[in-house]
Amino acid sequence: MGKPTGFIDIKRREPGAQPPAERIRFYREFEIPLAETELSRQGARCMDCGIPFCQSGCPVNNIIPDWNDLVYRHRWREASEVLHSTNNFPEFTGRICPAPCEAACTLNINNDPVTIKVIEHAIIDHAWEQGWVQPLPAARKTGKQVAVVGSGPAGLAAAQQLARAGHSVTVFEKNDRIGGLLRYGIPDFKLEKRHIDRRLEQLKAEGIEFRVNQHVGGNLPAKTVHAEFDAVVLAGGSEHPRDLTVPGRELQGVHFAMEFLPQQNQRNAGDTIPGSVALTAQGKHVVVIGGGDTGSDCVGTSIRQGAASVTQFELLPKPPEKEDKPLTWPNWPNKLRTSSSQEEGCVRDWAVATRSLAGKDGKVTTLHAVRLDWKQDEKGQWKMSEIAGSEFSLKADLVLLAMGYVHPVHEGMLKELGVTLDPRGNVQATETNYQTSMTKVFAAGDMRRGQSLVVWAIREGRQCACAVDEFLMGRSDLPR
Repeated sequence: MGKPTGFIDIKRREPGAQPPAERIRFYREFEIPLAETELSRQGARCMDCGIPFCQSGCPVNNIIPDWNDLVYRHRWREASEVLHSTNNFPEFTGRICPAPCEAACTLNINNDPVTIKVIEHAIIDHAWEQGWVQPLPAARKTGKQVAVVGSGPAGLAAAQQLARAGHSVTVFEKNDRIGGLLRYGIPDFKLEKRHIDRRLEQLKAEGIEFRVNQHVGGNLPAKTVHAEFDAVVLAGGSEHPRDLTVPGRELQGVHFAMEFLPQQNQRNAGDTIPGSVALTAQGKHVVVIGGGDTGSDCVGTSIRQGAASVTQFELLPKPPEKEDKPLTWPNWPNKLRTSSSQEEGCVRDWAVATRSLAGKDGKVTTLHAVRLDWKQDEKGQWKMSEIAGSEFSLKADLVLLAMGYVHPVHEGMLKELGVTLDPRGNVQATETNYQTSMTKVFAAGDMRRGQSLVVWAIREGRQCACAVDEFLMGRSDLPR
């Protein structure tokens, strides 16, 4: 590396952010980036570790040491080229990835890891500013036509790779805009939608056709798509939410997170939500059930909408403040993490189960809960039990269910095609060839692996594209 002692001489530094009291007044991104000189210094912290565990910790296997060194040397364009060689959309991962690469950083054993995510974010933003991100249309066409169902990160990554291989690619999206989870699941304050829009222009210039309001298995028969294309990629995501089966679930004011979050994104885009279905946290006591990323997104959105209070429950016990690094490294550790949304003013509570919901005139007013005790059984498995006398109640005008997703929606496309499902209810296909049980039909992303990270979706989309290309042409030069 360019500075062998950088990890000794230079301390980790992260970008700033607008204070919570200011940023809750708007929905745009609020990070204050580091100066270019400081980014160079942060790149210098990447040590010559010999075996870059960061690279294996990254699902798309980003060549992290190389572009860290290039940033240190102010060779930004080359850094952008190296970054794009493994990741189609670093502007997405640079903003919303939890950075398992940093957990795997060798420096993280006994120090602060390299600011990998920050540097990735800076490289791609610099590349866009300089006009280095350009369409790369195929030099020649293969004559093969591929349908991609779903325009989330897996679908877009697969589509771009297949188009660059020379295939004619059509992306079908059931919603009115392209982007899938990126568009309607992630709030604008984490990912402004202009990033999707400018990448979309690149994809169109590379020859990809996009068809919105086309619900394959809904208003468009799945078998029609199967018959008209040489290959079909199912990248529709995992959209069947885990429900809360307690008395009072039917009350008004109890909603899945994905009934709530997309509406604010639509408002930000200039759409009008009909009053009969409009959801807002304004003036309400909000309870978010689920402590993950989706729950945090509900927290941040509720606060910006003017909620009277926001409480977030997690079924599992509170994680430790710090991980045991010798035990967990280079794997993703279980430790207490606080999101930017949680910093903005919510009450967090752990090891809590909802017993029932109560209401008045058909509307939820109260949540009844109980505290849990978690213990390991004789087989080492964690079991929960209610703590006697720990029952409590909480005022709740809006209850948002953010407890994850169990599998893709089976009704419609999957049932019509008749593809085999795995024991978890996902579409059965291996990472070797991504082929389903139905001829010329492939599956990638959350639809195949279950709910996961955006970076995993990009990886699966890329690998699936390689498998499709090999299926169509007998070989493939696309990277996996």
